[in-house]
Amino acid sequence: MAPARGAMHGDPPTTNRDREAAAAMTDTRITRHAAVGLLVAGMCAGAVGARAQSRAPEGKPAGKTEASRQTPAIAPIGVRIAKYRDVPASAKGPAVDSAKGYRLQDLGGGLYMVTDNVYQSMFLVYDRGVVVVDAPPAYAARIPRAIAEVTTRPVTHVVYSHSHTDHIGGTRALGGRPIVVAHEETARLLRRAADSMRPLPTVTFADRYTLRAGGRVLELSYHGNGHEPGNIFIHAPAQRVLMVVDVVFPGWMPWRRFAVAQDVPGHLAQVERIRTMDWQTLVGGHVARTGTHADVDAQAEFNRDLKAAAARALATTTPGEGMDPRDRDNLWAVFDDYIDRVAAQCVDALTPKWASRLAAFDVWIWDQCYAMEQSLRID
Repeated sequence: MAPARGAMHGDPPTTNRDREAAAAMTDTRITRHAAVGLLVAGMCAGAVGARAQSRAPEGKPAGKTEASRQTPAIAPIGVRIAKYRDVPASAKGPAVDSAKGYRLQDLGGGLYMVTDNVYQSMFLVYDRGVVVVDAPPAYAARIPRAIAEVTTRPVTHVVYSHSHTDHIGGTRALGGRPIVVAHEETARLLRRAADSMRPLPTVTFADRYTLRAGGRVLELSYHGNGHEPGNIFIHAPAQRVLMVVDVVFPGWMPWRRFAVAQDVPGHLAQVERIRTMDWQTLVGGHVARTGTHADVDAQAEFNRDLKAAAARALATTTPGEGMDPRDRDNLWAVFDDYIDRVAAQCVDALTPKWASRLAAFDVWIWDQCYAMEQSLRID
């Protein structure tokens, strides 16, 4: 996870300069002819997350209609205002001790979560050692200190949730030569990456693997590409804890473009699958607290609303509306304007219900609408 870009804030622009900037971005977008728009839709099938940067041609301003040119309540990407919306109290977790740089949470039965309130990892203590699940480089050097609060036993195993360096790039900081367990797709991606900070797995599996350490059990399973190939579910049945990284963000809007999911339908399906599983505590790999079934239900509901809003916008937005004839041969601009207006309608439809329910709604809602409308067209 990286600091938020200039993707916009929940309250309307509050200064004349802000209003003028937001209005300028909206008013300079031009509309296009239907046949050309549909043609370019096929040509640009891979353009997920396209940005709103259209400008009117020199001469007279681009055409517009009152219905499609209103400035959205959530400012578009690239338009900044004074402040993002406040984070709801429901999305916050216990504070991190600044002297330690991490927070340790007892999940029961020898299982613990370590977090800096941005990333989350786990470790499981058994009779001869410790199994660590993920080592984010943001605080991996402190994980041994967290373990030392509980036991003097060594780290014997590391489980990779997936290949991304922001979750496992601190593995070397754990020391020793632990057994590394991961999905076979994660092993493939790590061989390609050739990153010395992410040691290659020593044990891989295709569908399911039961890691038994002393009397402790972790059930590892693969349910397809819901984030990237190899992203697994880690289930501690005795503790009733489920860890799935980069899919559910308790209390928060998902990271941009469904946490940069490679397969949007797969991502949505995994949220629904998590809802049906038997667990009490969810570790999502990010944010300041663990999750509950209510959190997963809320994200699933948001996903359904988002899909419906994007589908409705695609069906009701007319390509070519208000088109300046001088731009008809600029196919990239034709399609950019079309998807911008689809995204704007999607954002406006979701804002009344969700702006106050999910932290950072205003930060990533434009990205989510862009990703969803593209997925509905091409997946």
